[in-house]
Amino acid sequence: MGMQDKLEQLNQLRQQIQAGGGPKRVEKQHATGKMTARERIDMLFDAGTFVEINTFAGDPDISNLKNPGEGVVTGYGLIDGRKVYVFAQDFTVAGGSLGAIHAAKICRVLDLAMKTGAPVIGLNDSGGARIQEGVDALNGYGEIFFRNTIASGVIPQLSVIMGPSAGGAVYSPALTDFIFMVQGTGQMFITGPQVIKAVTGEEVSMETLGGALTHNQTSGVAHFIAENEAGCLAMVRLLLSYLPSNNLEEAPCYQPVEPPGDPAELLNIIPDNPNQAYDVRKIIRLIVDGGELLEVQPLYARNGVVGFARLNGQAVGVIANQPEFLAGCLDINVSDKISRFVRFCDAFNLPLLTFMDVPGFLPGTAQEYGGIIRHGAKMLYAYSEATVPKITIILRKAYGGAYLAMCSSSLRADAVFAWPSAEIAVMGPEGAVNIIHRNEIAGADNPMEARARLTAEYRDKFANPYIACARGYVEDVIDPRDTRARLIATLQSLSTKRETRPAKKHGNLPL
Repeated sequence: MGMQDKLEQLNQLRQQIQAGGGPKRVEKQHATGKMTARERIDMLFDAGTFVEINTFAGDPDISNLKNPGEGVVTGYGLIDGRKVYVFAQDFTVAGGSLGAIHAAKICRVLDLAMKTGAPVIGLNDSGGARIQEGVDALNGYGEIFFRNTIASGVIPQLSVIMGPSAGGAVYSPALTDFIFMVQGTGQMFITGPQVIKAVTGEEVSMETLGGALTHNQTSGVAHFIAENEAGCLAMVRLLLSYLPSNNLEEAPCYQPVEPPGDPAELLNIIPDNPNQAYDVRKIIRLIVDGGELLEVQPLYARNGVVGFARLNGQAVGVIANQPEFLAGCLDINVSDKISRFVRFCDAFNLPLLTFMDVPGFLPGTAQEYGGIIRHGAKMLYAYSEATVPKITIILRKAYGGAYLAMCSSSLRADAVFAWPSAEIAVMGPEGAVNIIHRNEIAGADNPMEARARLTAEYRDKFANPYIACARGYVEDVIDPRDTRARLIATLQSLSTKRETRPAKKHGNLPL
């Protein structure tokens, strides 16, 4: 066989692998609203930059390929000119099921991403383990899980759920930094509806059990939701623009863009009534570049807002209490949401910008029995552990232990600023007066009037930012209109921050 013949054989073989499961299965994939693995890759990467690796891994009998490409396409390419690795499961080949070689291809991508310091994206669309391969398939999952864990905090790992992800398959995404899900087609669960019905008698659909809305709104397993695959992949590209390629690099810098709107609008967002709600995102959007906030888990634990933004072109992690929900109280779910986000930002050199308006931890037996002490401690741990620049702005309420948990100076915030509307106290004026002046109120001719008078006195005397300023816990009380300029100047001053901590294997996070 001459070289020309061999080249022809190579091209035929490559075309066969690139065809995946063949026209009928590709048609079926399209009919369910899903793209093929290769179509997804083409949409994700800059045009013409994808390079496939391990193309011919699999069956050595090239004359009769049973599973072309072993049900996964792997390689690397450029996203906005930066190198990124990818594996995309191919549902048209053996249902994207994971066998030993399928797993080895994914492991190869993870190893290369670690060696070269590049992010890795997993496009998940798989029927699960290839049962006929038995324990070899299970071992394949284990090898992936180990690599996900070792890569954690070293390179960004993103998982995109674009089809089923069941059983052991869900744990690789769960070990990665962020999970994106496509509505209607992306599903995650440990045990499917049939098994649940057989064991517990519960009847539930696949979408209700493990669909995108379930995991973005109820369980908090996922971080982003998209209506379709194109929108989902665009969101992945957007997120990467805020992240460094690895933990030794800085996030890319962009040209600064002034926020839309007049800074004077900041004076009218917080109501005069301290118990009235407002949307904290309005404040954030008037301060950050272009008013753009990429919110993470926007549908979950809505009493807190976390997300990525830029200040003067530099990427930052934003954390804020949201008075619109549960009055901005800290509860179990929001503690987990904030803690994990803080730790991600700290791992990848993103400064932390915290907007505080918190009346306390949410009271009640459900929270206490659910372990609010343990979950709230995660926030104290995460903020204390973080060594990136940490700036806190106290907008309004800063009460009790929740004030500490939202990155107070005692947790080593590098700068704490307060707006004139800030109230920093052990507890709210109403609660404090009920304890301090209990006897005086009880003995008054008009207890309600006495309580109102004493509450007003307490608020004037103690619920203000100046006592904390006098003690050095707050750096300055600032005009809200100056917030952006002050934050930018502070970030620049902290750009060379270095902080060393005691040498240890790792701490014991209160999980």
